[in-house]
Amino acid sequence: MTHDMTDTAIRIHNTFLPHEDPEASLAFYRDVLGFEVRLDVGGGKMRWITVGPVGQPDTSIVLHPPAADPGITDDERRLIAEMMAKGTYSIIVLATKDLDATFEKLQATDTEIVQEPTDQPYGVRDCAVRDPAGTMIRIQELP
Repeated sequence: MTHDMTDTAIRIHNTFLPHEDPEASLAFYRDVLGFEVRLDVGGGKMRWITVGPVGQPDTSIVLHPPAADPGITDDERRLIAEMMAKGTYSIIVLATKDLDATFEKLQATDTEIVQEPTDQPYGVRDCAVRDPAGTMIRIQELP
């Protein structure tokens, strides 16, 4: 009996990124990056918002309140807040076919620019921004 590899292949389905202000994060991922909203549960700052790229229904980002886990101590909550403020808590790498147009769109908003489009010594051309929660977002240009 043979098995189709696509039945057992592991894919990235969800990844979790923190938010402190669900409305600001929602506006960034939906309105600036153009992701579609797939699920929005909870209320106030305790919201879990699932977004993802149009045309890629199997890949999503869940924007979540990072310190909502009851197993996290107050010290850990403080550390998470400090790391988010510095932009060292989380990172995601996205990709686009037209980096310059994407960067212009980002620059036209109040998005925090970290690095303009640059040819990296490791062979990619990318830029970097931070989302409203401080998450580092690198965007690479696809060939």
